[in-house]
Amino acid sequence: MDSVVKLVQDKLISKNEFPSFSAGDTLTVTIEIREGDKVRPQSFKGVVIQVKGRGTSKTFTIRKMSGTVGVERIFPLNMPGLKKIEVNKKGKVRQSRIYYFRELRGKKARIKEV
Repeated sequence: MDSVVKLVQDKLISKNEFPSFSAGDTLTVTIEIREGDKVRPQSFKGVVIQVKGRGTSKTFTIRKMSGTVGVERIFPLNMPGLKKIEVNKKGKVRQSRIYYFRELRGKKARIKEV
C-alpha cells in the first residue's frame, strides 16, 4: 500500500528546491495569494516550530507574533503556491519541535543565533 502511495506522489507532486532549515530558524516564506482573478505575493516571517514528515508530504510550522497575538501557520513544502523561502537566521535549539516556545514572552522568547 505504501509503495502505491509513494508512486502516485512521485508522479503527481512537483518537487520544489528550497534551502535547508530546521526548528529554531527564522524564515521568510513568500506565497502566492489568489483573490478572484488577481494574484499577489504575501510574506510570512516567523520562527520554525517544527518540521514534520519526509519526502513529498513534508510540512513545517511557522510562528510569528502579530501584535500581542501569536499566529501559527502550517506550510506543505511542495505546495504549488509556495514561491520562495529565505532563511534569515539560523537558531540554536536543543529540540526538533519547540512547542515550549508558545508560552515564552518578551526576552525569554529569544533564540540564540548560530
